[in-house]
Amino acid sequence: MPRHEFVPPHLRKSAYADGPLPIGHGQTISQPYIVAFMTEAVDPQPDHRVLEIGSGCGYQTAVLAELAGEVFSVEIVAGLAEKAAETLSRLGYASAHVRQGNGWRGWPEHAPYDAIVVTCAPVELPTRLLDQLKVGGRMIVPVGSLYDGQELVLIEKTERGYDRRSVMAVRFVPMTGKDD
Repeated sequence: MPRHEFVPPHLRKSAYADGPLPIGHGQTISQPYIVAFMTEAVDPQPDHRVLEIGSGCGYQTAVLAELAGEVFSVEIVAGLAEKAAETLSRLGYASAHVRQGNGWRGWPEHAPYDAIVVTCAPVELPTRLLDQLKVGGRMIVPVGSLYDGQELVLIEKTERGYDRRSVMAVRFVPMTGKDD
């Protein structure tokens, strides 16, 4: 994956270090280890439809598009959504769709999803996103605040409800917008 294509030109020499990097608008590209971990946790398959919340620069979107059939990604920051869509298009990711919008709402027009990857941290689980998850589907989401701590949570939707387990402590940018 050409990670250097997703970072600002002045940071390209650092693109392959295992750490987050600033991408503008107060946002970051996650470290490669976390991107790989979150991707593996939801196990995207060629016939899967995946929802991503927090496109950022589009790097996680591209990783998911390499593995899943279609990826729908929502980014609240208009400049980042536009840049991510442009980069993904330039690199040939036709199955990756990016739109600017409030991630709390998801992208219900294409639900249900086999997997949902949230790359920003809500203080509590977004129920609208859980509603867009297919039975048997998985969602990975960092939950909590920067001040009280965040945990990466893996959720699997079952016929009975949801199985939830904490997988590791993390630090993500906060999820913005409103859960209306």
